[in-house]
Amino acid sequence: MRPSRLFSGVAVIPALAVILIFFLLPIGVIIYRSFTEPEPGLGQYAAALADPTTLRVLGRTFATAVIAVVVCLLLGYPFAYLLTLVGPTARTLLLVLVLVPFWTSLMARTFAWISLLQRDGPVSAFLAFFGASDVTLLGSASGVILAIVQILLPYMILTLFTALGSIDRRQLAAAQSLGANRYRAFWQVYLPQSLPGVFASSALVFILALGFYITPQLIGSPKEAMIAQVIGLRVEKIVDFAGAGALSGILLLATLGLFAVVILAVAPLRRGISQMIAGGERS
Repeated sequence: MRPSRLFSGVAVIPALAVILIFFLLPIGVIIYRSFTEPEPGLGQYAAALADPTTLRVLGRTFATAVIAVVVCLLLGYPFAYLLTLVGPTARTLLLVLVLVPFWTSLMARTFAWISLLQRDGPVSAFLAFFGASDVTLLGSASGVILAIVQILLPYMILTLFTALGSIDRRQLAAAQSLGANRYRAFWQVYLPQSLPGVFASSALVFILALGFYITPQLIGSPKEAMIAQVIGLRVEKIVDFAGAGALSGILLLATLGLFAVVILAVAPLRRGISQMIAGGERS
C-alpha cells in the first residue's frame, strides 16, 4: 500500500469514530429499544401506524416539509441563478446576505418570529393594510411554514448555486445562435442540467424540515404539532422511549426512502445530460 493511501486510511478513522459514537450508536440504541420494549416484536410500530392521531401528525409533518420545499425552491432558484449572472463583487455581497442568518442563533431567530407574528405585530399590521384584518399567524401552520422557510432558504440557495455554477453558460449562447430565443434556451438547455441540483437541494430542505422541533414548538400550537414534537412529548412527559423510537424509526425509513427516490430520479437525468453534452460536442 502506498504511504499516501495508508495515511488517508488512518486519517479517516477519527471521523468514522465520531460518526459511530455520536450518530450511529444513539440511533441504534433507540431503534433497538423500539423493537424490544415492552416485548420483542413490531408492536410499537403497529401501534404507531394504527393510531389516527399519529398518522395525522405524520401527514401534517410531510405536508409542511413539502410546502417548505416548494416555497424555498420558488424563492431560491431565481436568487441562485442571479448569483451566476452577476460579477464577483455583487456575488460576494449577495452571498453575505444569504449567510447572515447563519451568524444568528436559531433560538434568537425563532423569538424574533414570535414578535413579528403575534397579534398586532408587524406582520398583522402589514396584512391589515391589504384588507386582511384580524389575522394572527402565531400559533398557526402558516406561521410555522413562514419561519421554517426563512431558516432553510439559505440551504436551498447555497446548494442550488453550487449546482448552477457548474453549468457551462456558453451552451445558452450556442442554443441562441441556432435560433432559440433566451427563454427556449433556458427551458431546453439550462433547466434540464440544473435538475440534479434541484433534486439535491429539495431533498436537503425536505429532510431538515421533517426534523424541526424548536420552531414548531414555539411558533405553532399543539393542534398543529409535527412529528418531532410528538417524539419529544413521548420522551419528556410520557417517558415512552420505545414509542418515541418507533416514531423515529418510521421517520428514518421515510428519509431513507426519499434518498432512494432522489438517487433513482437523478441517475437517469445525469446520464441524459451527459449524453446531451457529448452529442453537442461531437456535432
